[in-house]
Amino acid sequence: MEHEKYMSEALELAKKGMGFVSPNPMVGAVIVRDGEIIGRGWHKKYGELHAERTAFAYCDENGIDCTGADMYVTLEPCCHHGKQPPCTDAVIEHGIKRVFIGSADPNPMVSGKGVKILREHGIEVVEDVLREECDAINDIFFHWITHNFPFVTVKYAMTLDGKIATRTGESKWITGDESRLDVQRERLKHSAIMAGIGTVLADDPMLTCRLENGRNPIRIICDSKLRIPLDSNIVKTAKEVPTIIVTKNFDKKNDHEKNDKRHVLEEMGCRIISTKVNCGHVDLYTLMLKLREMKIDSILVEGGGELNDSLFRHKLVNRVKAYIAPKIFGGKDAKSPVAGWGIPTPDDAYMVENAKIQRIGNDFVIEGRVVYR
Repeated sequence: MEHEKYMSEALELAKKGMGFVSPNPMVGAVIVRDGEIIGRGWHKKYGELHAERTAFAYCDENGIDCTGADMYVTLEPCCHHGKQPPCTDAVIEHGIKRVFIGSADPNPMVSGKGVKILREHGIEVVEDVLREECDAINDIFFHWITHNFPFVTVKYAMTLDGKIATRTGESKWITGDESRLDVQRERLKHSAIMAGIGTVLADDPMLTCRLENGRNPIRIICDSKLRIPLDSNIVKTAKEVPTIIVTKNFDKKNDHEKNDKRHVLEEMGCRIISTKVNCGHVDLYTLMLKLREMKIDSILVEGGGELNDSLFRHKLVNRVKAYIAPKIFGGKDAKSPVAGWGIPTPDDAYMVENAKIQRIGNDFVIEGRVVYR
């Protein structure tokens, strides 16, 4: 239980880096001697000191000798040179006696090598302390490092009868304040947020993170016909919040109006990405490849039913997070979270596995990983 207590402390520290370390993992570390924490650290920002070195820096600055102490770290210490030197070197140099590790690092440059180096230098290593909890905070990083592809979360709010709006299109607000605050944390967690042009035309959203001291995700708008209004909130704030408009390639000879609008959008701060058209929409798989090249490791989708359907059909969704309010809207024409043709039989359903259910305020939240047959 002592080991779990200190690893829990390291976990809470790691979470402080959420939204600022991408595409690196969130990592926390504590140094313990004689039952007392003598140093704490976490990876605060991409490119800055890693958690272990942050904890050691605190000890060094305060004249604290780490010789013979234990270290608890949520992820296997790195052993390669990146933007920072190897953390294994710092562990060895500071005379740490034992290292307790939460998650193994799947990065081929680290995986098992960090542990091996520490043991070769006479340091006792205990692995898998609160492994499940440590793994959970870095699901995005693990996916990115093993698949080299953006991790996609589809998020939506709906009523008990599965409606995301009333028959008149009204959708504010389905869920309560607590759920909407949780959505802001999801926006902070992901590198980018994606919506379809229908959402922009209907709601004129900002798609920013409204948490204090938060970080805005990159905004991605799928707009095959380039219908986004120049006076929309998205366009007007594009110079302050990174914004990508995804559209189709327009013929230079015949689509003068669209090409002119494209240039105006670029002058207003938007980045334009063009793809081929797939079933009348931008090609989402091609888009994901382009976003991968931009080192965008994760995307929170807050679109409508058509965009969600396209993502599912292309098997691009990794996680679903559904906020369910104890309300009934009814209406045969009221919209549902996933539109399109739908699947033909129950056996063809997209499956959500390892689902967790949580109550937030008066709402319920179900989230889990999507598995494709």
